[in-house]
Amino acid sequence: MASHDVPKTCKVILAETIARGLLTEVKDTLKSIQKDTEGQPTLAAFLANDDPAAVKYAEWSKKTCEENGFTFDLRQVDKDKLEEEIMNANEDSKVDGIIVYYPIFPGNPAHDRYVQETVSLSKDVEGLCHKHIYNMYHNVRFLDPPHNLKKSILPCTPLAVVKILEYLQIYNSILPYGNRLFGRTITVINRSEVNGRPLAALLANDGANVYSVDLTGVQLFTRGQGIKQPRHQVQDKEGWALEQCIPISDVIIGGVPSEGFKVPTELIRDGTVCINFSSYRNFDGPAVKEKASIYVPSVGKVTIAVLLRNLVRLIANRPSTNQDGSADESTLKAKSEAFVDG
Repeated sequence: MASHDVPKTCKVILAETIARGLLTEVKDTLKSIQKDTEGQPTLAAFLANDDPAAVKYAEWSKKTCEENGFTFDLRQVDKDKLEEEIMNANEDSKVDGIIVYYPIFPGNPAHDRYVQETVSLSKDVEGLCHKHIYNMYHNVRFLDPPHNLKKSILPCTPLAVVKILEYLQIYNSILPYGNRLFGRTITVINRSEVNGRPLAALLANDGANVYSVDLTGVQLFTRGQGIKQPRHQVQDKEGWALEQCIPISDVIIGGVPSEGFKVPTELIRDGTVCINFSSYRNFDGPAVKEKASIYVPSVGKVTIAVLLRNLVRLIANRPSTNQDGSADESTLKAKSEAFVDG
């Protein structure tokens, strides 16, 4: 009897594959909203620490910017002068967006939060200003209701994970926009204010039941039965841990910043989608491929593509006028159509 090869059950998807399509969308959108007289958009990046991960992220960002028609202006500054330098960039018409590499003041998150608020709302490419954060948690999509011409900026890594889930068709495009994760159960292992909690909120606001797990326990983020609530609600799950969340999850997202942490493979049910956004591998690669249907081992390149997407979004949010001060209707139309899928 002839032997037959058994097809592999797990598909490994690399971030570079997903980022490629996003970058094409970014370049096409930028071309449609910019006038011929406007030069390359400039992203000012402030590095005030010696964190190796921040340095690597800056190097990747610079490479991606230059390959896709953006100017990347890395500014290494003393942390005591950072606020003044950011304020100068806020007023500089040549700067289109600003990114700051955190943490700047380890052990003092309130000081880092103060720095985040120093960045102008109109140049906050990371979506970390209070207005953007408020809108994200309250499921408000626009900065200027009821006109709804300027979209809020979402944090880069959480939005990158959303874009990965869209690429993987975990989002159900048949359902109305804003409800497309209805019926999905997702576990997010990380509840940091920068990545994990925003991600849980975004996914719950799109209709999923999200179990948010960290060292303090488990919280359920949900829009309620039948997703009838306009924004997510949070419920503490007393006595719950990974052992209760992972076996019932369609998607497991790891974001634990520790080399020693691994998602217990034996808890993962067959056919689960597994995504790692930590700089460490939260999944045992060979073992998870025996259980998962799809495995995304890293998200970094998608995060950088989303960074540029946010920069183009900031440009689209700006007023469009002709030299005589009248509204530029064609550019306004193009801007209103920029990234219509969120």
